[in-house]
This record gives sequence, structure tokens and C-alpha cells, in this order.
Amino acid sequence: MSLAAYCVICCRRVGTSTSPPKSGTRWRDIRNIIKFTGSLVLGGSLFLTYEVLALKKAVTLDTQVVEREKMKSYIYVHTVSLDKGENHGIAWQARKELHKAVRKVLATSAKILRNPFADPFSTVDIEDHECAVWLLLRKSKSDDKTTRLEAVQEMSEAHHWHDYQYRLIAQACDPKTLIGLARSKESDLRFFLLPPPLPSLKEDSSTEEELRQLLASLPQTELDECIQYFTSLALSESSQSLAAQKISTHCDKIEANGGLQLLQRLYRLHKDCPKVQRNIMRIIGNMALNEHLHSSIVRSGWVSIMAEAMKSDRIMEASHAARILANLDRETVQEKYQDGVYVLHPQYRTSQPIKADVLFIHGLMGAAFKTWRQQDSEQAVIEKPMEEEDRYTTCWPKTWLAKDCPALRIISVEYDTTLSDWRARCPMERKSIAFRSNELLRKLRAAGVGDRPVVWISHSMGGLLVKKMLLEASKKPEMSAVINNTRGIIFYSVPHHGSHLAEYSVNIRYLLFPSLEVKELSKDLGIGDLIPVDVNHLNICKPKKKDAFLYQRTLQFIRETLAKDLEN
Repeated sequence: MSLAAYCVICCRRVGTSTSPPKSGTRWRDIRNIIKFTGSLVLGGSLFLTYEVLALKKAVTLDTQVVEREKMKSYIYVHTVSLDKGENHGIAWQARKELHKAVRKVLATSAKILRNPFADPFSTVDIEDHECAVWLLLRKSKSDDKTTRLEAVQEMSEAHHWHDYQYRLIAQACDPKTLIGLARSKESDLRFFLLPPPLPSLKEDSSTEEELRQLLASLPQTELDECIQYFTSLALSESSQSLAAQKISTHCDKIEANGGLQLLQRLYRLHKDCPKVQRNIMRIIGNMALNEHLHSSIVRSGWVSIMAEAMKSDRIMEASHAARILANLDRETVQEKYQDGVYVLHPQYRTSQPIKADVLFIHGLMGAAFKTWRQQDSEQAVIEKPMEEEDRYTTCWPKTWLAKDCPALRIISVEYDTTLSDWRARCPMERKSIAFRSNELLRKLRAAGVGDRPVVWISHSMGGLLVKKMLLEASKKPEMSAVINNTRGIIFYSVPHHGSHLAEYSVNIRYLLFPSLEVKELSKDLGIGDLIPVDVNHLNICKPKKKDAFLYQRTLQFIRETLAKDLEN
């Protein structure tokens, strides 16, 4: 809808007229009928515009519409003539009157939003039912952080407002408030405007071609050889999903070349392909690590898209959206969640104090979500309704553990692992456990790991990574907090004495080209206490249901290990 097409009208009931009144009566009636107020916010600035339709004849008004809207401040008008030839006579007089109303509304909003020392509602003409909205808007712009947070919480708890009240907040709030609402669990989606229209594609171009041009514009010098490899591969194959590999050093260039809008176009085109959408969200989450890009991300409409994604039933989609919004939320989040680090709980702003961290580290060929899914069973495909706790889950740390231990921050990490160099995502990449442990330790420290008591939960090679991270942290003074706050570690089927996977004959070893990670599984690293479980290597971290021994023993360990910390 264009700026000129957004019309906000307050009026009193008038009857329809079948014949034009006298000239003097006509204008007097118009002035009695029309009291125009309204607003449209673009880029954080307040713009107001008003138009009168069909003033060539006597003004008539559908009284049923007025009756429906009598407690509201607007009537949406879908089309407005912009023909300058019609802007004469009585229309000109009406517009002059409307400009007076504009100045009055501007003065009203200025008093409400900018004068913290006076009672603006004693001197302005405003409907009683609008006062609460304007007061919350003023609170959300306060210099006091606590006051701003209270305003956002009150907005998010409003569930019985008129539609226009949500829209007023959406149009008038600042980026901090918008992000806060997106990270508030109960927020109504009407707080979020639709993203602005995407720019048209260039003539004789396509989305794929513009992506190729964007990739080609990114600098290729002084880059990791794997980044160079993926860029050349994407350019040769026109592969859209591979763009997710190139974010860390190219964020500014992507933003400057219209990448935020192009990625949004791809996101919409692939609404039926969650994997592509997750790759795009991964890119936006990486860009959000750069605070100077936040305003561009907000203006391009990504906050509205992520506010909706946060409410998705798909855990992976919601978690990617939560990472983006957490990286944008500098009001309540000090940590930064780098590529591959996902907070499973809490994903929204919460008044629940977080007293400890639990970290989930997957193993070979694992992932941040699929490693920790519930074990597949017949229950998962039964079509009859199930109780909430009996529903199949694709990530039990998020659904079960978060509910049983709400005072925990639960983080799951993801990193690339391979069984063979032939399967490696980048053929030049041969990263050892030492390399990956240092890289992951740096990311976790940026996420604030070590600031609270920590319990590590690992599967397979993930356990070796945990031990290596702790060993490396013990050598670095800046990482001492990680060591000092580690309370316990759970090892699910970790090959402390080595793995048979690495004990192939020479011929087979040559055939498989085992990666460095697999080779290092054969090293003797010591062992801790064992609890035998009659399940295979893959299913040992996938309990069949919530009351299964695997989950309950894990929960018991966490509660006992953090007992003193959770009590304080």
C-alpha cells in the first residue's frame, strides 16, 4: 500500500444525501464530518498523509462502517486518485483542513513520546482507548533500560486489543522494541508489518543469476582455501545452498550488494524446502553477529519473518530463528551465538533466572539436532492423539530437559565431521580434533560458556572434543572460567581407549581414506566410570520415551551435579 493510500479517519455518524447540498452547507458538513488522524512509519520516521475520495459530489458515508469502527481510529482505503487534475476546488479546501489535523497529531505524538515530565493526556485530544498504546510507546523509548523492557513485556501480554492498536505499535515502535517483541513468546504477530516489497529483478535476469553475480562480487584473496573452493563450486553449478559456506568474511559486501533482499527472495521461493530456508537463516544469523548491520537487517523485514518462524512447530526452523533474534537483541543478550551454536532453551526472553549451562556435543556424522532426537518407534507413527509429554520429539533436550530443568540454558553445537576424506565437504580440509576443539572452544566462550556452572553431554567423538577443549582451556588463562565452572561430563559411548573403526586392515584403511578424526579415535585417552546400557552406539543418546532409563539417568546426573547451583 502506498503512503498516499493509507488513510486514517475519525468521524461522527452522518446520514447519506441523495442530492448535493448548497455550496456553503457542503463545506460546513465536511468540516463537521472529518477529523483525520493517522500514521505510517517508514524506517523509524513518522509520516502522515490524508486523502479525501470523491469530493466532486456531496460527501456520503456508510453509517454501518462507522458503527463498526466507532471505537477505532481508522478506516483502510485501498485506492486513492493521484490525478493532480482532481486536486482543485472543494478537494483543495479539504486537503488544507487535513494538513491542520496533521500538525495536531504530530504535536500530540511529540508530547506523548518525548516529554517524560508532563501529563500529555491532559492537554491533547485523544481517545481514551488509545491512551494505553501511546503510553507503552513512550515507555518503550525511555532512556531507562528497565522501563523499556517493562514496556515490551506489557505489549507482548496484550491479547485483547483492537487490530489497529497492534498495527499502531508495529508502525511506530523502534527496532529495539520490534526485536524484543519478536523474542517474547506470547507476542501477537500483528505487531509485525509485512516485509517491504522486494526490488524487481534486473531485466533479462533471474534470482539464480543475481545470486551468481553476488557470489562473483565477493573478494577471493586472502581467504581460507575451502571458502575459495565453495565459491568456485557455487559459481560453476549455480548452487544456492552453498552460499551458506561463505558468510564470515563477506557480510558487509553481501549487505552492500543487496544480498539481504536477494536472500529474502530465495527464502520465499523455497518455502517448501526447509533445508534451503535453514541455510538462508544460517547466513542471516552470521550477518547478525555484526552489530553495524543490525539496522539493515531490521529494515529489510527479516525480524517479521523470524518472529513467525520462532512459532514454528519445526524445532530446527525455530532454533535458527532464535539464533538470529538473539544475535540482534543487544538489550537483553550479551553473548553472541556464532555459526553452529544454537540455544535450545530459553529461546525467548524470560524472567526465569538461568543458573547453569548444559552443552550437547555430537559425534561423527552427527548434528546439533538429529543426534539428540527420540529413538524412532511405532509410537512415532501412531495417528491417535497423544498426551503432550508422549509426543514424538526430534530434539529431547529442547522438549524434555527444558521442561524438567527450566533454570538451565541448553546449548547444542554443530560442526562438520567425516568418516572419509572422500566425503569431506571440502577436499582441502583435514582438520584434527585439536583444531576443532580450539575452534569450538572459542565459539562457546563467545556465547558466555564458563560464566555459569557447566555440564557437558557428549556422544562418540564429541566426548574426545570435550576432553580436548578442557585440556586446551587449562593452558589458557583467558579460558580458566570454563575449567573452574565445569561440574560434570556425560559420555555417551565415547571411545576413550580407541575405536574399532580405526583398526581396519591396511587395505581397507587405504580404501576408506579415514579422516584425521577417525584416526585419532585409536589413541589411548583414559576412561571414566561406566554404566552399561543394552543399546547400540547410535541409539545410546536417543531414549525411546521420556521415562526411559537413558533419559531419566541423564536427568538425575544433571540435577545431582548442579544441585547446589540450582538451589542458590
